[in-house]
Amino acid sequence: MKVLILGAQGNLGSQLVKVFGDSAISWDRADLDITDREMVLDKISRLKPDVIINATAYNAVDKCEEDEDQNKLAQKLNGEAVSYLAEAALAVSAILVHYSSDYVFSGESKAGYSEDSKPGPINNYGRSKLRGEELLHTKIAQGLKYYLIRTSKLFGPQGKSDLSKPSFFDIMLNLAKERSEIKVVDEEFSCFTYTVDLAQRTKELLEKEYPFGVYHLVGSDPTTWYGAVSQLFKIAGINVKLIPVSSGEFPRPAKRPKFSVLINTKTPPLRDFSEALAEYLNL
Repeated sequence: MKVLILGAQGNLGSQLVKVFGDSAISWDRADLDITDREMVLDKISRLKPDVIINATAYNAVDKCEEDEDQNKLAQKLNGEAVSYLAEAALAVSAILVHYSSDYVFSGESKAGYSEDSKPGPINNYGRSKLRGEELLHTKIAQGLKYYLIRTSKLFGPQGKSDLSKPSFFDIMLNLAKERSEIKVVDEEFSCFTYTVDLAQRTKELLEKEYPFGVYHLVGSDPTTWYGAVSQLFKIAGINVKLIPVSSGEFPRPAKRPKFSVLINTKTPPLRDFSEALAEYLNL
């Protein structure tokens, strides 16, 4: 099985490369600009992969809310480019794996969101991710074989790309070295997901030939930012005072869903995020 991984030097992409090993062909921005339709069709038609995994994404949530040029880039990279990859996948009869976000939902539900829940994004980033989903769905009639994987709050080893950002937990660990107390938002309930686990489950979807469609793959035990940091400091044995605050304490350009818990109804659950976090801290 020839597997093309796009965004191979990113946080998730680098873990996918490790999981797929010798069968992986690793492309990053220097190898393919996925917003260039002609380049996408040409290079993928010559490579003829069996599987295309798109781990690229624009994820500067606030930038695309306050800057129209950045918003256009988000719409292009998270939206239109997905249709180019789908077109290329169809041309070579490849399976397309694409990742989306809990931010396609409004966060108004208190019961969480299953794979067939109706999206309703409340910021430009969420709208760009939903656009990518919608473009994938339009290719069903043409016979596209795809896995659309929604996930949330990724953490894990930082990728080699200069665009790769440290995870929330890495930022908190660094803050703990500088401060005796830290304010953390005790809102935005969702699921923290370990990139190592997500990459492994992605491989399992393909190897076990799960039915094509939408999947929610997230770490178990949803919590808030404050709840996650409390667990982090407990595991790491860090004695820093944590102060729970509302999101109003740290105003940001983009609205965030208050409750965007993704419910996985199709595969065995991923492990509890605190167990994965303990493993990560020992890396």
